[in-house]
Amino acid sequence: MAGFVTSGAASPDVSDLAGRQVTVAGLGVSGVPAARARRGLGASVTVVNGSDGAPQRAQAAELEPLGITVRLGDGATLPEGTELVVTTPGWKPTSPLFLAAAEAGVPVWGDVELAWRLRGPDAPPWLAVTGTNGKTTTVRMLAAILEAAGLRTAAVGNIGVSLLDIVLGDEPYDVLAVELSSYQLHWAPSLRAHSGAVLNLAPDHLDWHGSMAAYAADKGRIYEGNQVACVYNVADPATEDLVRAADVEEGCRAIGFTLGTPGPSQLGVVENILVDRAFVANRQRQAQELAEVSDVNPPAPHNIANALAAAALARSFGVPPAAVRDGLRAFRPDPHRVEHVADVGGVAYVDDSKATNTHAAQASLGAYEHIVWIAGGLAKGATFDELVLTAAKRLRGVVLIGADRALIREALARHAADVPVVDLDRTDTGAMAAAVREAARLARPGDTVLMAPACASMDMFTNYNERGDAFAAAVQDLASGRGPDEQ
Repeated sequence: MAGFVTSGAASPDVSDLAGRQVTVAGLGVSGVPAARARRGLGASVTVVNGSDGAPQRAQAAELEPLGITVRLGDGATLPEGTELVVTTPGWKPTSPLFLAAAEAGVPVWGDVELAWRLRGPDAPPWLAVTGTNGKTTTVRMLAAILEAAGLRTAAVGNIGVSLLDIVLGDEPYDVLAVELSSYQLHWAPSLRAHSGAVLNLAPDHLDWHGSMAAYAADKGRIYEGNQVACVYNVADPATEDLVRAADVEEGCRAIGFTLGTPGPSQLGVVENILVDRAFVANRQRQAQELAEVSDVNPPAPHNIANALAAAALARSFGVPPAAVRDGLRAFRPDPHRVEHVADVGGVAYVDDSKATNTHAAQASLGAYEHIVWIAGGLAKGATFDELVLTAAKRLRGVVLIGADRALIREALARHAADVPVVDLDRTDTGAMAAAVREAARLARPGDTVLMAPACASMDMFTNYNERGDAFAAAVQDLASGRGPDEQ
């Protein structure tokens, strides 16, 4: 077992892996490159995966010619002789495989941990982002700003691009914009970013972490060892608490972002201008204009907060103000994130299928004045009273879909009893089209029909993307005057 440790900032010599017995837990976006990377470094690699379907068999067929052993249908048993387990993000810490590893004294690393340890001496610094919501948008904004500054960069990590592929590839980068989930951070004790940001904290994935305190602590790992800036959300004191608890490099600063007027060492908004009072010569008296609110797409409050966080990280790396403006102007949000689909009969139809929890839905609902809300799906243990209380005055009507819609209906009955509610008791392929038609019936000119489900999608759809596509298709049918059977 010599040569393997579970913490510490120094990267070991990659020869430490040569001849070692390494088990990779899980296939998928990070598992396949993880297995390839270990094999390429001379390790003897076994991949274990609980599922045994067609996609997994195809991945196994890709790996086995490389000398990698793949065990499908058994993700609980620790292969004999294992000296290191490398896990993909979704595996819970309480998984039998990890309990067996702990009993055997075998360390467990995540794919991010391994990528961090395998960096070369000239590796680019990481600007890292986490939070309950807004991570992907913020990282893509950050990458756009860095590119506008003429830097070679990539948006990587939990965003879908494997950090291992980047670290072991030949492409040179000046800096990386890194999205990290709480899962990834849990298994990355050695990570030390140039600067990091926690955008917000709200209950999510508690079934994985076990408690809100454990979830927050894993998010807070992003600040450990930061060199230049720990970026936090002034409106979310829990994020600042994580900064206070972090052990950082000497001289690293706490940098806040706020939708209000910023104080010293903060970025904020003054008269529809994004301004910086952190990375200026005299932050007590000076503010640097960065961009206009209208440069942010879309200019919803939570997205302006994302832009400020991205700007803070970019400014921590020395990016000039003009690049912040140009990067935000160039940025285009990913689909299904507060995406305007169409205007029909004076009503705006907006797809925020990515709002898979109450915190994200609350931010989305707060962006519009009069709303017909399409909501529901898999609640994942969430409660909806606070969300409904916050949004009640904005609601023109509500259309409920999905397995756990009764939980939202009950919250509406308690806190918004006068709001019309349509409860669609169906999960067939036409359910979303029916929801859009019902929403159109409730809406008036000037209203917004907002699909921000506050729930996961897997009760009715493969993922939130498919749910958003179904919503957009139904809206286009409505706009064209077609019914759902006239395609």
